[in-house]
Amino acid sequence: MATSNRTTGKSPKEAPSEPFKRAVGSCFKAIAGVSEIEVAFAPERPALAPDRVRLPEPPRRLTAQDAAIVRGHADALALRLACHDPAVHRRMVPTGETARAVFEAVEQARVEAIGGNRMPGVKRNLTAMLQDRYHRGHYADITEQSEAPIEEAVALLVRERLTGQAPPPDGRRIVDLWRAHIEARAGDDLARLADSLEDQKRFGEIARDLLASLDMGEEAGLDNDSDDEEQEGQPGDEDQSGEKGESEQDQTQKGASEAEAEMDMEEAPESATDSESGPPAEMPDATELGDTDESAEPWPARPPVTYDNRGPEYHAYTQQFDEEVHAEDLCDPDELTRLRAYLDKQLGHLQGVVARLANRLQRRLLAQQNRAWDFDLEEGVLDPARLSRVVTDPTAALSFKKERDTEFRDTVVTLLIDNSGSMRGRPITVAATCADILARTLERCGVKVEVLGFTTKAWKGGQSREAWLGAGKPLHPGRLNDLRHIVYKAADAPWRRARRNLGLMMREGLLKENIDGEALSWAHQRLLGRSEARRILMMISDGAPVDDSTLSVNAGNYLERHLRHVIGEIETRSPVELIAIGIGHDVTRYYRRAVTIVDAEELGGVMTEKLAELFDEHATAAPRGRRLH
Repeated sequence: MATSNRTTGKSPKEAPSEPFKRAVGSCFKAIAGVSEIEVAFAPERPALAPDRVRLPEPPRRLTAQDAAIVRGHADALALRLACHDPAVHRRMVPTGETARAVFEAVEQARVEAIGGNRMPGVKRNLTAMLQDRYHRGHYADITEQSEAPIEEAVALLVRERLTGQAPPPDGRRIVDLWRAHIEARAGDDLARLADSLEDQKRFGEIARDLLASLDMGEEAGLDNDSDDEEQEGQPGDEDQSGEKGESEQDQTQKGASEAEAEMDMEEAPESATDSESGPPAEMPDATELGDTDESAEPWPARPPVTYDNRGPEYHAYTQQFDEEVHAEDLCDPDELTRLRAYLDKQLGHLQGVVARLANRLQRRLLAQQNRAWDFDLEEGVLDPARLSRVVTDPTAALSFKKERDTEFRDTVVTLLIDNSGSMRGRPITVAATCADILARTLERCGVKVEVLGFTTKAWKGGQSREAWLGAGKPLHPGRLNDLRHIVYKAADAPWRRARRNLGLMMREGLLKENIDGEALSWAHQRLLGRSEARRILMMISDGAPVDDSTLSVNAGNYLERHLRHVIGEIETRSPVELIAIGIGHDVTRYYRRAVTIVDAEELGGVMTEKLAELFDEHATAAPRGRRLH
């Protein structure tokens, strides 16, 4: 006869991995130098917040290699917490996407080198973690420099100089592709880094010198660095501002620093996949390395961002190489099937969410489409249910009926998905998940859905840039990259025929740079050609337009200003309703109607309510400035 645990006094049997988790949590706290922090494990990307850390869930059958990988992620985050000052980092980090990615990767290499040099066990764990990351990312299969992220190559070279360790086996290929280029231009800067390993500020200054040597100086304009230092040095500031104002400012800066630290570490374990960069674009001749004194900025700051919606001067150098292509034309059928199967695996645990979302939304939408009839009319559709009157009384008149007009209008929805390199990894999987769930749900409700994507054909300029260089680099060339606009599903195509096309977003090498303004205008024009009474455009992106080739020879806000103008035109003058979904990034600074999704697991609750609000006639009658968040 079985004996209960209460009778025997024994505690319930715990999972085999629990002792390992406790040990990892204790090591994390010891390395980070903190005692009050929640250590959680989940099958998601590692992340660090001020009071919580999320680590990968260890497999059920834990091997020594698996344990080293999990411990490597924990050590990397703990060292970031122990050896990294977010306030210093915030003042020194560049503004350009590629320059920022390199700077972030180099700083992470610095904190990992500090721990690895002091603790051999930590060094082994970090090596196992890096090897696993490069193996999962298939970096060993990269053959072209344009496909190899430069930030990962720089970080591995910095790691090699700081620790003496060669790159992990699966990361050697990207280092080999970039080593000659980087060492020829920035070899002296790499040699100087080791002397400043423990000094984050000095290390950051050398890292910015390194960026300038790699022709990224214009991207590395400081963010209020000199202004902050001048403010700190002015006498009487404390008396003028008062203790309360100073305290509020400190709290604001602290909150921003903590939020940035959390965002940085959310992306740090997969920095290569989040910013898939190619070779640096040629920068203007005026870009020079300046003085390294604190009072001077080593690089000219990028032009300040303006937020007016007046029609900006915007044009493409040439549209000859742009393309609008269907997904099935970019990939053979067998590969599309394989990629769709991979996406289905990512969606496997969300099937319940899909069913609940579809049922709840369908009930709410179909309630607006209920059919109602008026009977006993003199004209209309013959009512067969009342034909018996004619049989019983030949003198009785025929009875007709007529359907009442319903308020629910014929609707089409366009889902426009950012296919840029910054979306690579978890964000693009979430975006594909959104498209899959929304398209299937809306189609069940009788709403036509179009799924579009946008990216560029090349990194840092393709044939457009080559044509510009061949013409002698005329001034103010405008957009200098080849657009690639992808039709995953046309509005009139049934979902069952187009469903596998979404798998294309999982394809290695597809995601490059993003020019949001022209993509939004393209999707908007397609909607204007539709006959439906109601047209909705839903942008799914991570916020900011980036094309290094274009920004290197135009104003720093060239693409963003054009995007704001296009958004303003649609929101104020177009019959198309515009809403944006930010994947891990707040896009409300661009769009009046916006909602942010951090992970696919949130779709069941959040998206049901937002879609219901979007289709609710009362919600659409609300002021246009209302934000859905």
